[in-house]
Amino acid sequence: MNKLFFVVIHLAALSALWTGASAVAVTFCLVAYLVRMFAITAGYHRLFSHRSYSTSRPFQFILAFIGASSAQKGPLWWAASHRHHHKHSDTELDIHSPGIRGIWWAHVGWVISKEYDDVDLESVKDLTKFPELRLLEKYHYVPPLMFLLSVLGLGIFLDQYVPSAKTSMLQFFVWGAFVSTVLLYHATFAINSLTHVFGKKRFVTTDQSRNSLILALITLGEGWHNNHHRYPGSERQGFYWWEIDLTHLVLLCLSKLRIVWNLRVPPQRIYDEALKTNA
Repeated sequence: MNKLFFVVIHLAALSALWTGASAVAVTFCLVAYLVRMFAITAGYHRLFSHRSYSTSRPFQFILAFIGASSAQKGPLWWAASHRHHHKHSDTELDIHSPGIRGIWWAHVGWVISKEYDDVDLESVKDLTKFPELRLLEKYHYVPPLMFLLSVLGLGIFLDQYVPSAKTSMLQFFVWGAFVSTVLLYHATFAINSLTHVFGKKRFVTTDQSRNSLILALITLGEGWHNNHHRYPGSERQGFYWWEIDLTHLVLLCLSKLRIVWNLRVPPQRIYDEALKTNA
């Protein structure tokens, strides 16, 4: 990710201090955050990185496109980077281990470093067979640009034709496009940094992954990170009913509609291990 772009988008988000806020702008900001967060966790992470469920090529592309609109690069780069993390988690080879290179590096440093700009296509051969994903990867800047223009257009429409919305074009644009994206950045990055430092360990793993209810709520279920590192093939990351995993609940609903299928779950031996570990 370009450092200048990263700085500019944060400065643009800070301009919300001058534009003020409105119910419409903040509501749209939340919707833009939630929809794209779902595409990141259900698409970029659980589908592309771990193949933890199946879906059609059209829906796969929809998830990829919406995920790319978050300006976190393309699905191939994201999945390749994440698979590398799991392979070398919390070792010297891990690209974002807070225990090795510090929380700042794990949270933001590696993302804006040119060291990890290239895509390791060898590690995502299962994804490169889809030409539409390769095309999206090549032009990964197009979805964020289309998102920005769409939010700007909607802001202009509300400003000129829906006075009852009580929001200006600039205010709506700042909150909908920039504030939502910055919040999405740091919620996503917090899984790389904070869930390897704070939280509880249910399972004994070779890394420092931890479970966090707060981060699970913020990221629609990704905060159950120790669960995930113990059995990354599972679609659900909240292994128990009381572990809130909103992405899993949405995917479960989509499975009833036959939009997704083959949702993988932890085998019984994983639950037995949890009982023994916490006895």
